[in-house]
Amino acid sequence: MTKLILSLLFIGLFVASNPSLATLEIDVTQGQIAPTPIAIPDFIEGEGNEELAQKIPEVIGNDLEHSGLFRLLSKSSFIQDTASALRNPNFSEWRVLNAQCLLVGRVTSEGDKITVEFRLFDVFNGTQMVGVSISSNRNQWRRVAHRIADAVYNRVTGEAGYFDTRIAYIDESGPKKKRVRRLAIMDWDGHNNVYLTDGVHMVLTPRFSPNSKEIAYMAYVNKTAHVYVINVHTRKKRLVGHFKGMTFAPRFAPDGRVLLMSLAREGTTALYKMDMNSGSVSRLTQHSCIDTSPCFSPDGSQIVFTSDRSNPESCQEKIYIMDAHGGNVRRISFGDGKYSQPAWSPRGDLIAFTKQIEGRFYIGVMNVDGTNERLIADGHLVEAPSWSPNGRVLLFTKESGGKRGNSKLYAIDLTGRNLRIIKTPRDSSDGAWSRLLSE
Repeated sequence: MTKLILSLLFIGLFVASNPSLATLEIDVTQGQIAPTPIAIPDFIEGEGNEELAQKIPEVIGNDLEHSGLFRLLSKSSFIQDTASALRNPNFSEWRVLNAQCLLVGRVTSEGDKITVEFRLFDVFNGTQMVGVSISSNRNQWRRVAHRIADAVYNRVTGEAGYFDTRIAYIDESGPKKKRVRRLAIMDWDGHNNVYLTDGVHMVLTPRFSPNSKEIAYMAYVNKTAHVYVINVHTRKKRLVGHFKGMTFAPRFAPDGRVLLMSLAREGTTALYKMDMNSGSVSRLTQHSCIDTSPCFSPDGSQIVFTSDRSNPESCQEKIYIMDAHGGNVRRISFGDGKYSQPAWSPRGDLIAFTKQIEGRFYIGVMNVDGTNERLIADGHLVEAPSWSPNGRVLLFTKESGGKRGNSKLYAIDLTGRNLRIIKTPRDSSDGAWSRLLSE
Protein backbone atom coordinates (compact mmCIF):
# COMPACT_ATOMS: atom_id res chain seq x y z
CA MET A 1 0.00 0.00 0.00
CA THR A 2 1.28 3.46 -0.88
CA LYS A 3 2.85 5.19 2.07
CA LEU A 4 1.36 8.58 2.86
CA ILE A 5 3.71 11.46 3.51
CA LEU A 6 2.78 13.76 6.39
CA SER A 7 4.35 17.17 6.98
CA LEU A 8 3.41 20.04 9.25
CA LEU A 9 2.81 23.45 7.73
CA PHE A 10 3.48 26.28 10.10
CA ILE A 11 0.92 28.65 8.60
CA GLY A 12 -0.32 31.71 10.48
CA LEU A 13 -0.92 31.25 14.21
CA PHE A 14 0.01 27.62 14.78
CA VAL A 15 -1.23 27.14 18.31
CA ALA A 16 1.63 24.88 19.39
CA SER A 17 3.92 27.91 19.14
CA ASN A 18 1.86 29.75 21.74
CA PRO A 19 0.66 27.37 24.47
CA SER A 20 -0.83 30.26 26.42
CA LEU A 21 -3.72 30.48 23.93
CA ALA A 22 -6.88 28.77 25.15
CA THR A 23 -8.20 26.39 22.49
CA LEU A 24 -11.28 24.27 22.01
CA GLU A 25 -11.10 20.80 23.57
CA ILE A 26 -13.62 18.00 24.02
CA ASP A 27 -13.42 15.72 27.05
CA VAL A 28 -14.37 12.35 25.55
CA THR A 29 -14.11 10.61 28.91
CA GLN A 30 -17.22 12.39 30.18
CA GLY A 31 -19.51 11.58 27.25
CA GLN A 32 -20.20 14.40 24.80
CA ILE A 33 -23.97 14.93 24.64
CA ALA A 34 -23.97 18.09 22.47
CA PRO A 35 -21.80 17.57 19.36
CA THR A 36 -19.35 20.35 18.46
CA PRO A 37 -20.52 22.35 15.40
CA ILE A 38 -17.88 22.28 12.64
CA ALA A 39 -17.87 24.02 9.26
CA ILE A 40 -16.18 22.16 6.39
CA PRO A 41 -16.48 24.01 3.05
CA ASP A 42 -15.46 22.38 -0.23
CA PHE A 43 -11.69 22.58 -0.58
CA ILE A 44 -9.97 24.79 -3.13
CA GLU A 45 -9.16 22.77 -6.22
CA GLY A 46 -6.10 22.83 -8.37
CA GLU A 47 -6.47 22.05 -12.06
CA GLY A 48 -8.16 18.69 -12.56
CA ASN A 49 -9.02 18.25 -8.86
CA GLU A 50 -12.57 19.63 -8.78
CA GLU A 51 -14.13 16.28 -7.85
CA LEU A 52 -11.64 15.54 -5.05
CA ALA A 53 -12.08 19.05 -3.66
CA GLN A 54 -15.68 18.05 -2.92
CA LYS A 55 -15.27 14.37 -2.08
CA ILE A 56 -12.40 14.69 0.41
CA PRO A 57 -14.27 17.08 2.76
CA GLU A 58 -17.38 14.88 2.42
CA VAL A 59 -15.45 11.87 3.73
CA ILE A 60 -13.89 13.95 6.51
CA GLY A 61 -17.30 15.22 7.55
CA ASN A 62 -18.81 11.73 7.54
CA ASP A 63 -15.99 10.43 9.74
CA LEU A 64 -16.30 13.21 12.29
CA GLU A 65 -20.11 13.16 12.38
CA HIS A 66 -20.11 9.37 12.80
CA SER A 67 -18.08 9.76 16.01
CA GLY A 68 -20.99 11.59 17.61
CA LEU A 69 -18.65 14.35 18.80
CA PHE A 70 -19.11 16.71 15.83
CA ARG A 71 -22.10 18.23 14.00
CA LEU A 72 -21.68 19.36 10.39
CA LEU A 73 -23.01 22.80 9.51
CA SER A 74 -24.86 23.22 6.22
CA LYS A 75 -22.69 24.55 3.39
CA SER A 76 -25.60 26.68 2.19
CA SER A 77 -25.24 28.83 5.31
CA PHE A 78 -21.56 29.72 4.75
CA ILE A 79 -20.79 33.40 4.15
CA GLN A 80 -17.04 33.55 3.56
CA ASP A 81 -15.60 31.75 0.53
CA THR A 82 -12.99 29.02 1.02
CA ALA A 83 -10.13 30.82 -0.70
CA SER A 84 -10.25 33.85 1.59
CA ALA A 85 -10.94 31.65 4.65
CA LEU A 86 -7.81 29.64 3.89
CA ARG A 87 -5.74 32.85 3.78
CA ASN A 88 -7.39 34.82 6.57
CA PRO A 89 -10.63 33.57 8.18
CA ASN A 90 -13.24 36.17 9.10
CA PHE A 91 -14.08 34.58 12.44
CA SER A 92 -17.01 36.91 13.13
CA GLU A 93 -18.82 35.53 10.06
CA TRP A 94 -18.28 31.96 11.23
CA ARG A 95 -19.35 32.80 14.81
CA VAL A 96 -22.68 34.01 13.44
CA LEU A 97 -23.26 30.44 12.24
CA ASN A 98 -22.33 29.12 15.71
CA ALA A 99 -19.38 27.24 14.23
CA GLN A 100 -16.86 26.24 16.87
CA CYS A 101 -14.39 24.69 14.39
CA LEU A 102 -13.57 25.64 10.82
CA LEU A 103 -11.73 23.28 8.48
CA VAL A 104 -10.50 24.62 5.13
CA GLY A 105 -8.13 23.11 2.59
CA ARG A 106 -6.64 22.94 -0.88
CA VAL A 107 -6.06 20.02 -3.27
CA THR A 108 -3.21 20.19 -5.79
CA SER A 109 -1.67 17.51 -7.98
CA GLU A 110 1.40 16.61 -10.00
CA GLY A 111 1.01 13.55 -12.20
CA ASP A 112 -0.53 10.72 -10.14
CA LYS A 113 0.37 12.42 -6.87
CA ILE A 114 -1.99 14.67 -4.92
CA THR A 115 -1.20 16.99 -2.03
CA VAL A 116 -3.89 18.13 0.38
CA GLU A 117 -3.19 21.09 2.65
CA PHE A 118 -5.63 21.95 5.39
CA ARG A 119 -5.99 24.33 8.32
CA LEU A 120 -8.18 23.78 11.39
CA PHE A 121 -9.33 26.86 13.30
CA ASP A 122 -10.86 27.42 16.72
CA VAL A 123 -13.53 29.95 15.70
CA PHE A 124 -14.42 31.23 19.18
CA ASN A 125 -10.80 32.00 20.07
CA GLY A 126 -9.82 33.05 16.56
CA THR A 127 -6.75 30.80 16.48
CA GLN A 128 -5.32 28.13 14.23
CA MET A 129 -5.21 24.75 15.90
CA VAL A 130 -3.20 22.87 13.29
CA GLY A 131 -1.95 23.14 9.72
CA VAL A 132 -1.03 19.97 7.83
CA SER A 133 -0.04 18.79 4.37
CA ILE A 134 -0.57 15.18 3.28
CA SER A 135 0.71 13.74 -0.01
CA SER A 136 -0.29 10.45 -1.62
CA ASN A 137 -1.08 8.72 -4.88
CA ARG A 138 -4.41 9.88 -6.28
CA ASN A 139 -6.04 6.46 -5.81
CA GLN A 140 -5.40 6.76 -2.06
CA TRP A 141 -7.46 9.93 -1.69
CA ARG A 142 -9.93 8.31 0.73
CA ARG A 143 -7.05 7.44 3.07
CA VAL A 144 -5.92 11.07 2.89
CA ALA A 145 -9.42 12.14 3.97
CA HIS A 146 -9.46 9.62 6.84
CA ARG A 147 -6.07 10.85 8.04
CA ILE A 148 -7.27 14.44 8.04
CA ALA A 149 -10.31 13.37 10.08
CA ASP A 150 -7.97 11.62 12.50
CA ALA A 151 -5.87 14.78 12.81
CA VAL A 152 -8.97 16.90 13.57
CA TYR A 153 -10.31 14.35 16.05
CA ASN A 154 -6.93 14.16 17.78
CA ARG A 155 -6.44 17.92 17.98
CA VAL A 156 -9.90 18.61 19.39
CA THR A 157 -10.27 15.62 21.74
CA GLY A 158 -6.66 14.88 22.66
CA GLU A 159 -7.33 11.24 21.72
CA ALA A 160 -6.04 9.29 18.72
CA GLY A 161 -8.60 8.90 15.95
CA TYR A 162 -9.83 5.66 14.39
CA PHE A 163 -10.74 6.57 10.82
CA ASP A 164 -7.62 5.48 8.89
CA THR A 165 -8.41 1.84 9.66
CA ARG A 166 -9.87 -1.26 8.07
CA ILE A 167 -12.45 -3.77 9.23
CA ALA A 168 -12.25 -7.50 8.51
CA TYR A 169 -15.59 -9.29 8.68
CA ILE A 170 -17.63 -12.24 7.46
CA ASP A 171 -19.84 -11.50 4.45
CA GLU A 172 -23.04 -13.58 4.62
CA SER A 173 -25.47 -14.48 1.86
CA GLY A 174 -28.05 -17.14 1.07
CA PRO A 175 -30.83 -18.72 3.17
CA LYS A 176 -30.45 -18.98 6.94
CA LYS A 177 -29.83 -22.75 6.97
CA LYS A 178 -27.41 -22.65 4.05
CA ARG A 179 -25.42 -19.48 4.50
CA VAL A 180 -22.37 -18.72 2.37
CA ARG A 181 -19.73 -17.03 4.51
CA ARG A 182 -16.75 -15.27 2.96
CA LEU A 183 -13.91 -13.35 4.54
CA ALA A 184 -13.96 -9.70 3.48
CA ILE A 185 -12.08 -6.52 4.32
CA MET A 186 -13.02 -2.88 3.83
CA ASP A 187 -12.30 0.64 4.99
CA TRP A 188 -13.94 1.36 8.33
CA ASP A 189 -16.71 3.34 6.60
CA GLY A 190 -17.64 0.48 4.22
CA HIS A 191 -15.75 1.57 1.11
CA ASN A 192 -13.10 -0.38 -0.82
CA ASN A 193 -14.69 -3.71 0.02
CA VAL A 194 -12.59 -6.74 -1.04
CA TYR A 195 -13.39 -10.46 -0.67
CA LEU A 196 -10.46 -12.56 0.54
CA THR A 197 -12.07 -16.01 0.27
CA ASP A 198 -14.40 -17.52 -2.34
CA GLY A 199 -17.14 -18.96 -0.09
CA VAL A 200 -16.44 -22.62 -0.89
CA HIS A 201 -15.67 -23.25 2.80
CA MET A 202 -17.45 -21.60 5.69
CA VAL A 203 -15.17 -19.09 7.42
CA LEU A 204 -15.52 -17.51 10.86
CA THR A 205 -14.01 -15.10 13.38
CA PRO A 206 -11.25 -13.11 11.65
CA ARG A 207 -8.51 -11.65 13.88
CA PHE A 208 -5.96 -9.03 12.80
CA SER A 209 -2.27 -9.48 13.49
CA PRO A 210 -0.68 -6.72 15.60
CA ASN A 211 0.65 -4.93 12.49
CA SER A 212 -2.71 -5.35 10.69
CA LYS A 213 -0.97 -6.88 7.67
CA GLU A 214 -2.34 -10.38 8.26
CA ILE A 215 -5.62 -11.91 9.38
CA ALA A 216 -6.07 -15.21 11.17
CA TYR A 217 -9.38 -16.93 10.53
CA MET A 218 -11.05 -20.30 10.87
CA ALA A 219 -12.43 -22.32 7.96
CA TYR A 220 -14.34 -25.60 8.12
CA VAL A 221 -12.82 -28.05 5.64
CA ASN A 222 -14.27 -31.59 5.68
CA LYS A 223 -16.02 -30.70 8.95
CA THR A 224 -12.68 -29.93 10.63
CA ALA A 225 -11.61 -26.50 11.79
CA HIS A 226 -8.60 -25.25 9.86
CA VAL A 227 -6.79 -22.09 10.93
CA TYR A 228 -5.32 -19.95 8.17
CA VAL A 229 -3.35 -16.71 8.16
CA ILE A 230 -3.80 -14.55 5.07
CA ASN A 231 -1.76 -11.54 3.98
CA VAL A 232 -4.09 -8.59 3.42
CA HIS A 233 -2.05 -7.14 0.55
CA THR A 234 -0.79 -10.18 -1.38
CA ARG A 235 -3.86 -12.38 -0.62
CA LYS A 236 -1.48 -15.29 0.03
CA LYS A 237 -2.60 -17.61 2.79
CA ARG A 238 -0.89 -20.31 4.80
CA LEU A 239 -2.31 -23.12 6.89
CA VAL A 240 -1.41 -22.78 10.55
CA GLY A 241 -3.02 -26.08 11.55
CA HIS A 242 -6.25 -28.03 11.75
CA PHE A 243 -7.82 -28.49 15.14
CA LYS A 244 -10.76 -30.60 16.22
CA GLY A 245 -12.87 -29.00 18.92
CA MET A 246 -12.12 -25.39 17.96
CA THR A 247 -15.02 -22.94 17.74
CA PHE A 248 -13.26 -19.57 17.45
CA ALA A 249 -10.20 -18.52 15.49
CA PRO A 250 -7.12 -17.90 17.64
CA ARG A 251 -5.95 -14.42 18.68
CA PHE A 252 -2.47 -13.05 18.19
CA ALA A 253 -0.21 -12.07 21.06
CA PRO A 254 0.77 -8.37 20.96
CA ASP A 255 4.21 -9.29 19.57
CA GLY A 256 2.68 -11.49 16.84
CA ARG A 257 4.77 -14.51 17.82
CA VAL A 258 2.07 -16.54 19.58
CA LEU A 259 -1.50 -17.55 18.78
CA LEU A 260 -3.89 -18.04 21.69
CA MET A 261 -6.72 -20.54 21.27
CA SER A 262 -9.32 -22.73 22.97
CA LEU A 263 -9.45 -26.44 22.12
CA ALA A 264 -11.64 -29.34 23.23
CA ARG A 265 -9.35 -32.28 24.01
CA GLU A 266 -9.52 -35.28 26.30
CA GLY A 267 -13.02 -34.49 27.52
CA THR A 268 -12.39 -30.89 28.50
CA THR A 269 -12.02 -27.51 26.82
CA ALA A 270 -8.84 -25.66 27.76
CA LEU A 271 -6.70 -22.75 26.63
CA TYR A 272 -3.59 -23.34 24.54
CA LYS A 273 -0.92 -21.23 22.93
CA MET A 274 0.91 -21.93 19.68
CA ASP A 275 4.39 -20.70 18.85
CA MET A 276 4.23 -19.25 15.32
CA ASN A 277 7.85 -20.11 14.55
CA SER A 278 8.03 -23.71 15.76
CA GLY A 279 4.36 -24.64 15.46
CA SER A 280 4.43 -26.20 18.95
CA VAL A 281 1.22 -26.09 20.97
CA SER A 282 1.23 -26.02 24.78
CA ARG A 283 -1.64 -26.09 27.25
CA LEU A 284 -2.19 -23.11 29.57
CA THR A 285 -5.18 -24.08 31.77
CA GLN A 286 -5.47 -27.40 33.58
CA HIS A 287 -8.93 -27.12 35.15
CA SER A 288 -11.52 -29.81 34.29
CA CYS A 289 -14.05 -27.31 32.95
CA ILE A 290 -14.79 -25.24 29.86
CA ASP A 291 -12.28 -22.41 29.28
CA THR A 292 -12.87 -20.37 26.12
CA SER A 293 -12.44 -17.03 24.32
CA PRO A 294 -8.92 -16.06 25.44
CA CYS A 295 -7.54 -12.59 24.69
CA PHE A 296 -4.20 -11.01 25.63
CA SER A 297 -3.82 -7.73 27.47
CA PRO A 298 -2.17 -5.00 25.35
CA ASP A 299 1.22 -5.58 26.99
CA GLY A 300 0.98 -9.37 26.64
CA SER A 301 1.41 -10.00 30.37
CA GLN A 302 -2.14 -11.25 31.09
CA ILE A 303 -4.98 -13.17 29.45
CA VAL A 304 -8.70 -12.65 29.89
CA PHE A 305 -11.03 -15.59 29.20
CA THR A 306 -14.37 -17.13 30.13
CA SER A 307 -14.88 -20.28 32.17
CA ASP A 308 -17.65 -22.20 33.90
CA ARG A 309 -15.27 -23.37 36.65
CA SER A 310 -17.21 -21.55 39.37
CA ASN A 311 -20.32 -23.66 38.68
CA PRO A 312 -19.94 -26.18 35.81
CA GLU A 313 -23.46 -27.56 36.23
CA SER A 314 -25.09 -24.18 35.56
CA CYS A 315 -23.23 -23.56 32.27
CA GLN A 316 -22.97 -19.93 33.34
CA GLU A 317 -19.53 -18.82 32.17
CA LYS A 318 -17.89 -15.93 34.01
CA ILE A 319 -14.86 -13.81 33.13
CA TYR A 320 -11.42 -14.62 34.53
CA ILE A 321 -7.93 -13.16 34.19
CA MET A 322 -4.64 -15.02 34.52
CA ASP A 323 -0.97 -14.38 33.89
CA ALA A 324 0.26 -15.05 30.36
CA HIS A 325 1.82 -18.38 31.45
CA GLY A 326 -1.40 -19.66 33.05
CA GLY A 327 -0.84 -18.78 36.72
CA ASN A 328 -2.62 -16.48 39.19
CA VAL A 329 -6.14 -17.14 37.90
CA ARG A 330 -8.79 -14.84 39.39
CA ARG A 331 -12.45 -14.24 38.65
CA ILE A 332 -13.51 -10.66 37.86
CA SER A 333 -17.22 -10.91 36.88
CA PHE A 334 -19.88 -11.61 39.48
CA GLY A 335 -23.12 -10.38 37.88
CA ASP A 336 -26.09 -12.46 36.81
CA GLY A 337 -26.14 -14.19 33.45
CA LYS A 338 -23.63 -15.78 31.11
CA TYR A 339 -20.53 -13.88 30.01
CA SER A 340 -18.65 -14.61 26.79
CA GLN A 341 -16.22 -13.22 24.18
CA PRO A 342 -14.17 -10.86 26.39
CA ALA A 343 -11.93 -8.42 24.53
CA TRP A 344 -9.23 -6.34 26.22
CA SER A 345 -9.21 -2.65 25.28
CA PRO A 346 -6.06 -1.47 23.44
CA ARG A 347 -5.79 1.20 26.15
CA GLY A 348 -5.60 -1.55 28.76
CA ASP A 349 -8.26 0.01 30.98
CA LEU A 350 -11.43 -1.90 30.08
CA ILE A 351 -12.69 -5.32 29.04
CA ALA A 352 -15.64 -5.62 26.66
CA PHE A 353 -17.86 -8.70 26.66
CA THR A 354 -21.10 -10.27 25.48
CA LYS A 355 -23.66 -11.07 28.16
CA GLN A 356 -26.81 -13.19 28.05
CA ILE A 357 -29.58 -12.89 30.65
CA GLU A 358 -32.84 -14.81 30.20
CA GLY A 359 -32.55 -14.94 26.42
CA ARG A 360 -31.56 -11.28 26.02
CA PHE A 361 -28.10 -10.36 24.75
CA TYR A 362 -25.99 -7.35 25.69
CA ILE A 363 -22.64 -5.75 24.91
CA GLY A 364 -20.95 -4.50 28.06
CA VAL A 365 -17.71 -3.17 29.46
CA MET A 366 -16.06 -3.39 32.87
CA ASN A 367 -12.85 -2.29 34.52
CA VAL A 368 -9.99 -4.78 34.51
CA ASP A 369 -10.68 -5.60 38.18
CA GLY A 370 -14.36 -6.27 37.38
CA THR A 371 -15.75 -3.06 38.85
CA ASN A 372 -18.06 -0.59 37.12
CA GLU A 373 -19.79 -3.07 34.82
CA ARG A 374 -21.97 -1.26 32.26
CA LEU A 375 -24.23 -2.65 29.54
CA ILE A 376 -24.13 -0.28 26.55
CA ALA A 377 -25.98 -2.16 23.78
CA ASP A 378 -28.64 -4.86 23.61
CA GLY A 379 -30.73 -6.74 21.09
CA HIS A 380 -32.15 -10.06 19.96
CA LEU A 381 -28.60 -11.31 19.38
CA VAL A 382 -25.67 -8.96 19.84
CA GLU A 383 -22.18 -10.43 20.10
CA ALA A 384 -18.49 -10.36 19.17
CA PRO A 385 -17.27 -6.96 20.45
CA SER A 386 -14.10 -5.61 18.84
CA TRP A 387 -12.33 -2.41 19.89
CA SER A 388 -11.43 0.57 17.76
CA PRO A 389 -7.67 1.27 17.98
CA ASN A 390 -8.21 4.25 20.29
CA GLY A 391 -10.30 2.20 22.74
CA ARG A 392 -13.31 4.54 22.56
CA VAL A 393 -15.66 2.65 20.20
CA LEU A 394 -16.85 -0.95 20.00
CA LEU A 395 -17.74 -2.83 16.84
CA PHE A 396 -20.23 -5.70 17.23
CA THR A 397 -22.70 -7.93 15.38
CA LYS A 398 -26.45 -7.58 15.76
CA GLU A 399 -28.99 -10.03 14.36
CA SER A 400 -32.48 -8.81 13.51
CA GLY A 401 -34.30 -12.00 14.42
CA GLY A 402 -37.15 -13.48 12.39
CA LYS A 403 -36.99 -16.29 9.87
CA ARG A 404 -34.08 -14.94 7.87
CA GLY A 405 -32.02 -13.69 10.81
CA ASN A 406 -30.25 -10.85 9.02
CA SER A 407 -27.09 -9.71 10.77
CA LYS A 408 -25.23 -6.40 10.48
CA LEU A 409 -22.22 -4.70 11.99
CA TYR A 410 -22.76 -1.80 14.39
CA ALA A 411 -20.50 0.58 16.26
CA ILE A 412 -21.21 2.22 19.61
CA ASP A 413 -19.12 4.53 21.75
CA LEU A 414 -18.45 3.95 25.43
CA THR A 415 -21.24 6.31 26.51
CA GLY A 416 -23.76 3.96 24.88
CA ARG A 417 -25.45 6.98 23.25
CA ASN A 418 -23.95 6.91 19.78
CA LEU A 419 -25.05 3.74 17.96
CA ARG A 420 -24.34 3.60 14.23
CA ILE A 421 -24.64 0.91 11.58
CA ILE A 422 -21.48 0.04 9.64
CA LYS A 423 -22.20 -0.11 5.92
CA THR A 424 -21.58 -3.48 4.23
CA PRO A 425 -22.77 -4.78 0.83
CA ARG A 426 -24.79 -7.64 2.35
CA ASP A 427 -25.32 -9.29 5.72
CA SER A 428 -22.22 -9.22 7.91
CA SER A 429 -20.88 -10.60 11.17
CA ASP A 430 -17.70 -11.20 13.20
CA GLY A 431 -16.18 -7.76 12.65
CA ALA A 432 -12.56 -7.10 13.67
CA TRP A 433 -10.99 -3.64 13.77
CA SER A 434 -7.44 -3.03 12.59
CA ARG A 435 -4.94 -0.65 14.16
CA LEU A 436 -4.41 2.76 12.62
CA LEU A 437 -2.83 2.14 9.22
CA SER A 438 -0.80 5.34 9.51
CA GLU A 439 1.05 4.18 12.63
